Amino acid sequence: MNNISQAQEYLLGQIRRGDNEAWARLVDRYEGRLLQFARAKLPQPADCEDIVQETFVSFLRNLDNYRQKCSLETYLFIIIRRKIIDAYRRKQSKNIRLIQDVYRTTRYGDPGNIFENLPAPDHTGSWYARRDEQHHLQQEALSQALLELVNDFKKSLNLRDLEIVELIFYCHLSNHDIAQIMNLKEKNIALIKHRCLKKVRKNVAKLKMSIEPLSDNFENLLSEVWEQQRLSCPKRSTIGAYLLETLDKDWRSYVEFHLKKLGCHYCLANLEDLKRQTAENKASYLHARIMESTIGFLH
Repeated sequence: MNNISQAQEYLLGQIRRGDNEAWARLVDRYEGRLLQFARAKLPQPADCEDIVQETFVSFLRNLDNYRQKCSLETYLFIIIRRKIIDAYRRKQSKNIRLIQDVYRTTRYGDPGNIFENLPAPDHTGSWYARRDEQHHLQQEALSQALLELVNDFKKSLNLRDLEIVELIFYCHLSNHDIAQIMNLKEKNIALIKHRCLKKVRKNVAKLKMSIEPLSDNFENLLSEVWEQQRLSCPKRSTIGAYLLETLDKDWRSYVEFHLKKLGCHYCLANLEDLKRQTAENKASYLHARIMESTIGFLH
C-alpha cells in the first residue's frame, strides 16, 4: 500500500540522487508545519528549531528505511514526535502527552509511561523477529480496513459517526465521556462502536492476509494504527479551505470538531503554518503594491 503521490516519489528520487534543489523544496514545504508542531510541545523557541533540524537530519540519514507506507508529512511527524519524546526523556519528564491535550482519560493507563508495556528480556531473537513481522502484518491489515471505514463515512457524509470513532480510537475516551461530548445516549455510542468494530473485522477478513487472529489487544492496535496513519486527518488543502471559509457546512463542522474539540496537534500545526503563510503572502502583496506604485518617483 503506497500512500505517497507520484510527485512525492519523483521528489524523493531526486533527493536520493543528491539533488540539492529538490531537498531544499522538501524542507521548504514541511519546515513550517513541523516548527508549529514543536512549538506546541516545547517551551523554548531554540529547542523547537533544534528539534526540526534534527528531524530533517534523521530523515536524510534514514531515507533508505522509508518504505512509503505513509505520506511524507506523516513520516516527518512520526520522526519529530520521537525526537520530542527523546527530549522529554532526557529531561526525565514523567508526563508526556503528544496527541490529545484537550481530552484525557486513564482508561488505558498513563500514556506518559512509555516503558510500561515493554516485554521482559527473556525471549530469543527469532521470537522478536516473528513478533515484529506479525505486528507489521496486523498493522497493514488494520490500516486498510480502517481506511475503508473512514472513506465510507466521508462518502456518505456521515461525519458525526466519524467524529465519534475519532473520540473512541484517537482520544481513547470512554462511552460515557463521548456521550456527554456528542450529546447522545451512552447506549447509542456503544452501538456505533460495536458496529464499527464489526465492520473493521469484516474488512480485515476480506483482505485474506496470512495473519494470526487479532488478539484481545485489538482496540489498542486500532488506536496505534489510527495515530500513525492519521487516517481521519483532513488534507492540508481542506484545512486551507476551512481557513478561507470556503468549505460547505458539513465539512466545515467536521474540520472544526477535528481541530477544536479533538485537538489534533498535527492538523493544528498545519493550520498555524497556513495562517503564517497567509500573513506572509499578504505582506508580500502589500510590498509589491507599494513598490509598483512608488517606483516611478525614484530618480
